[in-house]
Amino acid sequence: MTLIPPLDPPHAPKRPVVVTHHGVTLADDYGWLRAGNWQEVMRDPAVLAADIRTHLEAENAFTEAALADTKDLQAALFEEMKGRIKQDDSSVPAPDGPWAYASSYVTGGQYPRLVRTPRTGGADSVLLDGNKEAEGNEYWQLGAAAHSPDHTLLAYAVDDKGSELYTLRFRDLATGQDLPDAIPDTRSPVWAADSKTVFYVRMDEDHRPLTVWRHVLGTSVADDVLIYEEADKGFYVGIGKTQSGRYIVVDVHDHQTNEAYLIDAEAPLSPLRLINPRRFGHEYGVEHHASSAGDRLILTTNSGDAEDFRIVTAPVGDPGEANWRELVAHKPGCLLIEAVAFKDYLVRLEREDSLPRIVVHAWATGEEHAIAFDEDAYSLGMSSGYEFDTTTLRFNYSSMTTPTEVYDYDMSTRARTLRKRQEVPSGHDASAYVTRRVLAPANDGELVPVSLLYRRDTPLDGSAPLFLYAYGSYGISIPASFSTTRLSLVDRGFVFAIAHIRGGKDKGYRWYTGGKKETKLNTFTDFLAAGEYLVSEGFTQRGRIVANGGSAGGMLMGVVANMAPDLFLGVIADVPFVDVLNTMLDASLPLTPPEWPEWGDPITSASEFALIHSYSPYENVTAKPYPHIFAYGGLTDPRVTYWEPAKWIARLRELNTSNNLVLLKINMAGGHGGASGRFEQLHEIALDYAFALKIADKAKA
Repeated sequence: MTLIPPLDPPHAPKRPVVVTHHGVTLADDYGWLRAGNWQEVMRDPAVLAADIRTHLEAENAFTEAALADTKDLQAALFEEMKGRIKQDDSSVPAPDGPWAYASSYVTGGQYPRLVRTPRTGGADSVLLDGNKEAEGNEYWQLGAAAHSPDHTLLAYAVDDKGSELYTLRFRDLATGQDLPDAIPDTRSPVWAADSKTVFYVRMDEDHRPLTVWRHVLGTSVADDVLIYEEADKGFYVGIGKTQSGRYIVVDVHDHQTNEAYLIDAEAPLSPLRLINPRRFGHEYGVEHHASSAGDRLILTTNSGDAEDFRIVTAPVGDPGEANWRELVAHKPGCLLIEAVAFKDYLVRLEREDSLPRIVVHAWATGEEHAIAFDEDAYSLGMSSGYEFDTTTLRFNYSSMTTPTEVYDYDMSTRARTLRKRQEVPSGHDASAYVTRRVLAPANDGELVPVSLLYRRDTPLDGSAPLFLYAYGSYGISIPASFSTTRLSLVDRGFVFAIAHIRGGKDKGYRWYTGGKKETKLNTFTDFLAAGEYLVSEGFTQRGRIVANGGSAGGMLMGVVANMAPDLFLGVIADVPFVDVLNTMLDASLPLTPPEWPEWGDPITSASEFALIHSYSPYENVTAKPYPHIFAYGGLTDPRVTYWEPAKWIARLRELNTSNNLVLLKINMAGGHGGASGRFEQLHEIALDYAFALKIADKAKA
């Protein structure tokens, strides 16, 4: 296949936007691509300025022309990935009182249906059919959905722009009709015990979740009561509920500090009660345990120098830190990820040396036992379900070769019951593949875990192309889980690798702090070290690596393309955060103030300005030969705004001295998550993979 597109690429005109910070003048030649009315564009893409729209559409046309010779390949990839999806799939029903709730798909359907079945047996009843609801919409996304405690109503949120501005509605489950109540710009509804009072978070005009409101069904939204407002725009607000159902939790947080408040779900008009005031660097999660001995809170906290967290108890009536009593001690290097309190058991998910396990603690005896697996690399997660008084824990397991398995685990007898094994309709022979974990030495001697997947017959003599994925920010760890889509690359001769680099929490909380702010460079050098190690071990060769990351992982892509372009054959950057400096200098953008603890505040700190300036991908594009680059963005993306990849590609096209492809695709009807609909998303993956196969000369394989 040819690598030379039939059209000349678009060249954005230079209209410099000049600013000075800390004595440094920044001339942003492509700053005009940032729409001045971006808030309006999030709600109505049609109001985008004509010159910006013209440029983005020209970029899309150029990309389509450049990849026109992969149309058949894209179609083949799409069909085989679609063929690995069980089209009439459904989740394992989760019991709650007289019903068991699930989601399901119909053959050919793009969107889920929410269903329930009587616990005593009987047919499913459809609560919400996403396919019918989405009719006539170019974009449709179901957000949070929650049935009322009395099982008569369904609260559900829908985004029809991709901008993550959800409208909350309420459906009468007896009639199937929606109530008149409709609340715009919301997140995550939580029911009080009376099944008529609902708490929700509202987004402000700058797309920030800063307020919590109380709504009573049947009353005007204009009469809703503001119960919490966060004054610090560096913090966000979220709401949830304890497993016991007794307390609604209002959580106020940034990336390293939080505080939480309780609302008694049985007394929804009662005032908020603060658990423990925020203290810089202190994080804690909240659960509630009710027993004959009384009520208490179960807190997962990093207080007391517990970097990887410990678990304490606190009296509900006076839950301040002075009254905390340790239940599970801190173990350095063993990160406590989540804890759920059931009536007779406390269950925690933890990770040590990049491998997860579940630990079950009996309240009555204090005895503990663990659930773990033997593969070199795997993914393990738990679902707490709806019930508190139960001995059943549901968890799921997969590896890069093993499709997802869902188990019900009896915490008293320790018996596992397999409830579902992911079906791959077109067939999957796990024995044809190899999954393993290797450790790549970083520059400072740390060992970076890398999870690998390849066909057993793939030659490991350096000839294979390698697809190297990573994220590396916000403490997010990428699991070594099963994916039906990546098999399309592996079956065509690629080695697929996930680098568990610093900035995530794969090796404990220190792995996160070792890759943020002043240590952020470790994230980038870890990724390069992983690539170099895989070359040295014969998994690929230099210049045969296709790197991939999205969002903050897309920022990683921009940095490593600047630092070591010759290591890579290509770079695929999905919704890439590549304009880090300008974004962190713009306090009006939705995510900027809460992001300062992660990256630094370049507005007030000259040193943090200099640090970000030293690696920010957009500013550091220089005249050099770059690998093939493909960037993808969404017009209504509130997290990584469309102009970041648009500006980056414009600068790359200006300065790149190689003849390699430099491509941009902007989804003009989607946001951060790309297209809505399970099959439409496959088209986007097929496009990414077709690009990788084309440049690796594997397009016909």
